Amino acid sequence: MKTLYIVRHAKSSWDDFSISDHDRKLLSVGKNRTRKIAGWLKEQHIFPDKIISSSAVRAFDTACLLAEGIGYPKEKIGKERAIYGADSEDVIKMLYTLPDTVEKVMVVGHNPGFTDLVNSFMDAYNQITNFPTSAVAAVSLETESWQEIDLAKHRILFLITPKMVK
Repeated sequence: MKTLYIVRHAKSSWDDFSISDHDRKLLSVGKNRTRKIAGWLKEQHIFPDKIISSSAVRAFDTACLLAEGIGYPKEKIGKERAIYGADSEDVIKMLYTLPDTVEKVMVVGHNPGFTDLVNSFMDAYNQITNFPTSAVAAVSLETESWQEIDLAKHRILFLITPKMVK
């Protein structure tokens, strides 16, 4: 069994157009919402074996907030430039490279690719139009190998957004 946690980065600032998209920082509201989500994850005893983040500042800062909230060592967060701008297939290909000793992985990235990634695990009647900032979707995959996840039976365990957390 494998578990994939799909996380969209927290709300970020569009105020300074002199900063590249890759270097945009999180807004205070985004940090607060992510801390709420991290608290909820901790209450649910969710602790991934590995956290991999897009190299974009807003994604990596989101990953750090989540790691801090659940007790995951920040220095072990992986940074992958390929997640920045990735579509769902790119993320799946990246997951193929994980060692099978990793049972639970959390991937932090961006839309529109992450909305598509979540939808790739949903049936046609439950598709989402937008995966919100700081949201987390968890997918259970019935396989022992990351290289077989596209063939594995799967189910959505939960999809949580900051608005759903008290």
